[in-house]
Amino acid sequence: MTDHAGNQRQHRGETGIGHRSVVLSLGSNIGDRLANLQLGVDILVAGGLVRPMISSVYETVPVGGPAQDDYLNAVLMADTALRARDVLSLAVSAETAAGRVRTVRFGPRTLDVDIISYGDETSSDAELTLPHPRAHERAFVLAPWQELDTAAVLPGCGSVAELLAATGTGGVRRRSDLTLAVPLQPGAAEVVPCT
Repeated sequence: MTDHAGNQRQHRGETGIGHRSVVLSLGSNIGDRLANLQLGVDILVAGGLVRPMISSVYETVPVGGPAQDDYLNAVLMADTALRARDVLSLAVSAETAAGRVRTVRFGPRTLDVDIISYGDETSSDAELTLPHPRAHERAFVLAPWQELDTAAVLPGCGSVAELLAATGTGGVRRRSDLTLAVPLQPGAAEVVPCT
C-alpha cells in the first residue's frame, strides 16, 4: 500500500516483529468536533500507535439513535505492539479526555473511538468484538478507510471497496476544508519546508 506521501507500507496482519496493523474510526458531534478528533489522534499516537496514517475528515449524518447533529469522522491506520485490549483501553482514555459521557446508546458524543480491525484477529467477546460488528455497513467508516488503503479488507466481510459500493455514500461527504495533523512521533525529525 502507498500512503498520501507515496511511502510504501504494509496494511494487514503482522507488520513487523511483534506489531499488528490496527484501524480505528473516530467520530465527534458535540462541541469543537475537529478539536475532539485531533485530541483523539494525539492520544492514540502518543499511547503506542506507530507509523500512523489519518484519512481526510468526513461530515456524516448520524446512523441510528436519537435526533442529533452531524458528525465529523476520520479513520486512523497504524501499527502497534499493544495487545487489542490495550488499544481498547487507549481508545477509552481518548474518549474520556474529550469529556465523553455514556448516557444514551448511539447518542451524541464528544468523541467516539472504535477499533475496526486489529490485524486479522477475530473475536466475539462482548467487550471487544473484532472486527467491529457494524463496520461493514457504515459508509462513514468505509469511505475514509478506502481513501487510505484502496486494497483494504475487513476480516470476515471482504473488500472495503466492495462493501462501500454496496452501502453507498449517501450522507457522507469529504470536508476538504478540514484536516487532522499526524503528531510527530518520538525520535522522528520534524520536516522543515525549504524557503
